[in-house]
Amino acid sequence: MATQVMVIGIDDGEHSFYALEWTLDRFFVPFASNPPFRLILLHSKPSPSSVVGLVGPGAADVMPYVEIDLKKIAARVIDKAKELCSSKLVGDVIAEVIEGDARIVLCEAVERHHATILVVGSHGYGAIKRAVLGSVSDYCAHHAHCSVMIVKKPKTKH
Repeated sequence: MATQVMVIGIDDGEHSFYALEWTLDRFFVPFASNPPFRLILLHSKPSPSSVVGLVGPGAADVMPYVEIDLKKIAARVIDKAKELCSSKLVGDVIAEVIEGDARIVLCEAVERHHATILVVGSHGYGAIKRAVLGSVSDYCAHHAHCSVMIVKKPKTKH
């Protein structure tokens, strides 16, 4: 039987790293000679123009610096995710950074890799925030052509 593919969406937030750790703890056994999934970590890097927007004169001068910063953030996110996998003794991890809207990038990655499951973290936004900001997990749950697991970080009680 061919190994199934699991894509995990990673951003620089605590929710995606919680989802990664939760998934590693439950689906991957350390030193397993035959892991149940081939693991693909995917970070969607925004384009510089989506970060800067159209702010008028001088915006073009800022773009190269924004691009450098976005690349540094992406590298830091991937390195942190790989370190977490390594600390859980999960090897043979593929990491990708793709520029674009996270919702679209994740759904396209599912298609490209013929993924069996997509894992994303949930920020726990309410209905109003979700309507304004959009929800990557909600979009993927409706548009990805595979099972989607949305991992929620438990809220701490004060």
